[in-house]
Amino acid sequence: MTVANNAPTNGSATKPPRRLLLISVPRTASNLLVKILNIHNRSNVLTAPKGGYFFYDAFIHALQLNKPLEQWTDEERKKVQVAFQEAVDSLEEFSKRAQDANKMMFAKEHAFWIFNPASFGKMLRGTMSTEHFNDFVIKMPKSYGSTPTFSSKNETVLPDEYLRSWQMAFIIRHPALAWPSMYRAMSKMSSAGYVDEDAVKGFTVTSLTLRWTRMLYEWCLEQPDVPTQPLVLDAYDVIHNPKAVQKFCESVGLDPSELQFEWDDKAATAALAKSSGWDQTAQAIMLSTLNGSKGVVKDKTPANIDIAAEAEKWKAEFGEEAGQMVEKAVWDSMPDYEYLKARRVMV
Repeated sequence: MTVANNAPTNGSATKPPRRLLLISVPRTASNLLVKILNIHNRSNVLTAPKGGYFFYDAFIHALQLNKPLEQWTDEERKKVQVAFQEAVDSLEEFSKRAQDANKMMFAKEHAFWIFNPASFGKMLRGTMSTEHFNDFVIKMPKSYGSTPTFSSKNETVLPDEYLRSWQMAFIIRHPALAWPSMYRAMSKMSSAGYVDEDAVKGFTVTSLTLRWTRMLYEWCLEQPDVPTQPLVLDAYDVIHNPKAVQKFCESVGLDPSELQFEWDDKAATAALAKSSGWDQTAQAIMLSTLNGSKGVVKDKTPANIDIAAEAEKWKAEFGEEAGQMVEKAVWDSMPDYEYLKARRVMV
């Protein structure tokens, strides 16, 4: 588990409120979890309007450069690096506001959004673009040390010293539920004209995996002077086992009495109306079930899943080639899923 302290206390004996970083993957019910946790309505928690996604712009810039990193121009690499820098600067600004108000800072980020683009070469070609790793390193405040370090399992743009300043939590979901849902959503994005088919393929290769999640989880276990292990929630438990969410709250310092399992969707509808372009399309597609609900929808997460039987449905829906790709991604992800699931919060 990462150290819960925030930035330095300037000699004060009182530790500042902790910072909680929820690491997710698209289609793992992470937005539902944030809704259930009632993060935006907690008086002792500060977060961004979207609950996080500080690294969204950096991800979009990298997604649009759908080609090997070695083919990026210096200008393109710099543009992505600047987006990463702006993300961290914004995150630090929110954290400072939270500390000044004596509140917990909460942020949710998709795992692969914070990984160094040089690391994606491992997924695509089996080797990391080590010569370009430093192109995306972030300039950190001096409070995190003068010499940033990156241990073997840290392939993010954030040095060890910075990651250790956050309490880490993870949410996972059975790949046979998450991956076809993600591919379906990206296909809708493509049909709407916001990404081309090549970008969809590149996105799915690097995104239909729990590799990044597991790597960060194992990074947490290797950190020194850590009081507790990182927390993992499975989407099935989020939806079907409220006591697991209650236990999670108790572990991270959130009051379980403020959990909500029913809600009014007017606020979400209003927020969607204010957005535009890619952002509005993405929200409409990715949050369609949540925004159209007034509570937890349980039938989308069954207890038993027959991957082989589901694969036939994917081939019929997506076509033989795409269906096989999704099926392979599911089977390839199962060892990581089972590893993380065995370590989830249970009651």
